[in-house]
Amino acid sequence: MNKIIRVGCVGLSGRGMSNMGELLSVAGVVVPAVCDLYEDRAQAGARLVEEKTGVTSTVYLDHKEMLAKEKLDAVLCCTTWITHGRIAVDSMRAGCHVALEVGGAASVEECWQMVRASEETGKFCMLLENCCYDRKEMALFRMVREGVFGELVHCEGGYRHDLRDEIAYGKENRHGRLPNFMHRNGEVYPTHQLGPIAKLLRVNRGNRFLTLTSMASKARGLNEFILREKGPEYYLANQQFAQGDIVTTTIKCAGGETITLVHDCSLPRPYSRNYALAGTKACYREAPFNDAIYIDNMSPHHEWESFDKYLEQYEHPLWKAYHDRDQHAGGHGGMDYLVLCAFADAVRRGEQPPIDVYDTAAWMVVTCLSEESVAMGGMPVSIPDFTNGMWIERAPAYDGPYCLEEMPG
Repeated sequence: MNKIIRVGCVGLSGRGMSNMGELLSVAGVVVPAVCDLYEDRAQAGARLVEEKTGVTSTVYLDHKEMLAKEKLDAVLCCTTWITHGRIAVDSMRAGCHVALEVGGAASVEECWQMVRASEETGKFCMLLENCCYDRKEMALFRMVREGVFGELVHCEGGYRHDLRDEIAYGKENRHGRLPNFMHRNGEVYPTHQLGPIAKLLRVNRGNRFLTLTSMASKARGLNEFILREKGPEYYLANQQFAQGDIVTTTIKCAGGETITLVHDCSLPRPYSRNYALAGTKACYREAPFNDAIYIDNMSPHHEWESFDKYLEQYEHPLWKAYHDRDQHAGGHGGMDYLVLCAFADAVRRGEQPPIDVYDTAAWMVVTCLSEESVAMGGMPVSIPDFTNGMWIERAPAYDGPYCLEEMPG
């Protein structure tokens, strides 16, 4: 199928520009319109489109004007976290499919609005959770589906990333993380490892999230960083940040599994997604230097093995095809490119994507619910069923190279 896909891109900061650049590398995609509240960013987006494709994009400062004037098949939204939902709803109601950059929801109602808009318009809303398409995550997915782990019992993940400079210099860089850390306290960035875990546990297709509890530590890391780097006269030197340095969230699933997430972005540390799986036949843990696995009756007794040989042995077909085609490396090692290929494929097919609006809502809602739990001292909070009971018996999932439910046939 060679259908041309017309995508309008909204939100052109660093992440927006990176995603749009990747999207322009996907065959058949054109970007006739770009939009950002800041004119310099919108103009920079238009220049990037012209440099990569020779197409002149129309520049907008208001996404509603863009939706009213342009004939688009889809919208790529990479704006600040608290604007994702409303732009997604506006776009679907204007007749466009939506690709949504990751981030948590501000309210449960925001998630319901996205679900209702998608159901009423027939347009999908796909969260661009690139980690679902990471090479390691996909190899582990294959191992789980082929029974290597037996029955999964517990999963862990998180976002442990030293972003003190990005947050502290938010005003200078016009970066949206700063106001969130100033005013919110919870699991504000849950989906990087929750997405792959949810797919492993068949959430929204035979399983669902039931409840969560969250606890937050005190907030000290940003203050110490700001005093050291900017001095006591800087306007944020005495800011009382709401966001705890370490936020721990536990989720219980209908199938009996538990999930632990950790958010850790304001203390010094190397990057980690804290990934761990525990099953009845095997366990895996992302280690500081080498990922490790232990398989019952196969690994040396009570000794971890390097995951490297299993990564090759259980290479997912999508990644094998990606390597065989000798594609450009792409952002984050290639997973950015693959998730955008999955999005473009769904638009071209006119069918639901591998990450649908129910997944999008269920993963994003963890943020606002964790804020509630933290505010109540770690009290359990119920998680809505955005499928309205359909999780028990859903229609068959998309079956193709980008499928995240089963191994491709």
